[in-house]
Amino acid sequence: MSRLSVAVVITRLQAGAGGVALRGALALDPGRYEVAIIAGDCGVGTDSDGSGDGMLARATAAGLNVLSVPELVSPISPVSDRRAWRRLTSLLSDGGYDVVHTHSAKAGALGRLAAERAGTPRVVHTFHGFPFHEFQSRARRTAYVRIERYLARRTDVFLAVGGAVAAEAVRRGIAVPERVRVINPAIEPSAGPASPAARAAARGKLGVPIGCKVVGTVGRADYQKAPESFVDAIARLDRDDVYAVWIGDGPMRKEMEARAARRGLRNRFLCTGHSDNVPGLLPGLDVFAMASRYEGLPCAVAEAMAAGLPVVATAVNAVPDVVLPGETGLLVSPERPRQLAAAINYLLNEPAEAARMAAAARLLIADKFAPSSLATVLEAAYGAGPGRSARGRQPVALAHLA
Repeated sequence: MSRLSVAVVITRLQAGAGGVALRGALALDPGRYEVAIIAGDCGVGTDSDGSGDGMLARATAAGLNVLSVPELVSPISPVSDRRAWRRLTSLLSDGGYDVVHTHSAKAGALGRLAAERAGTPRVVHTFHGFPFHEFQSRARRTAYVRIERYLARRTDVFLAVGGAVAAEAVRRGIAVPERVRVINPAIEPSAGPASPAARAAARGKLGVPIGCKVVGTVGRADYQKAPESFVDAIARLDRDDVYAVWIGDGPMRKEMEARAARRGLRNRFLCTGHSDNVPGLLPGLDVFAMASRYEGLPCAVAEAMAAGLPVVATAVNAVPDVVLPGETGLLVSPERPRQLAAAINYLLNEPAEAARMAAAARLLIADKFAPSSLATVLEAAYGAGPGRSARGRQPVALAHLA
């Protein structure tokens, strides 16, 4: 029996979307699936399983064919975008893939258009979030929604990371109701709450002073993640015993560090930069805090919960799927550092309540976020229902995707 050939197209083989794409590909049975990953950025990136080699090395070591399209970049660039589309079309035509599975906004747009031109029988797209959000101008949001509606007619199956993401996709008409299914971001299994030794080791790596409380986050230092809100929230705590840690790098790193210094956190704020060992650092935190303006369902939150950390996060997109107010964590409004500070303070001051919510959170995500669960969904999406010739006429029954 010949293997089904799948091309996974993604803008960057890194961060949350990259991790979901890679772990899904690795979870598929290599005896039944032949997977190639086509990415714009195949350079620095880390999977949060702690592997020191990053995502590219892990994909290569597993025997996946990794192809680079340097012109495939996140910012809108007419020249680069046209070149990327042509290159993708050529790669998909030459590869003769049975399935093209796109991830993220830019790769989702160019990849689906290229798959149509290449005559790919089946096209699957995963919504990790959306390119439109409330902090954009109305004209820009409208333009993005129209583009996504156009692309929806060129898609056989939609996967959405989180229930709120799926609901918005249907509400805005960018996913066919009968063809969309909610998935959870796959994360590596966790041994659970850290031992005192692991906690001490993590705090040693972070250089955290003895006796202080540590509030941290994981993410790219960019506009989406609102690093200024995180810094301002820590400053508003007005506590000398709190040390803040940002695990990650990004274009706003220098601005974030300068802001921390201005807010009196020069000796109590650390940006680690890119790390290949996020799971090894998480035990050093007392509270995980996410300040993002918009998200899908971030892997970092699920990983923090799996590590037994109490979580406070902004109530955006699918985050409330796992952060249930007062049950598995606390929710606050985006761009409201005063609220974020109050929630952090509560978790620091009420350790029993924080521990209760952390335990409930770990139970909530125990099985739902396993790579094997994602593999089951992918197998159904790649093999069930109508192919390209039926697109737009005959929906994929949800029973086929159960």
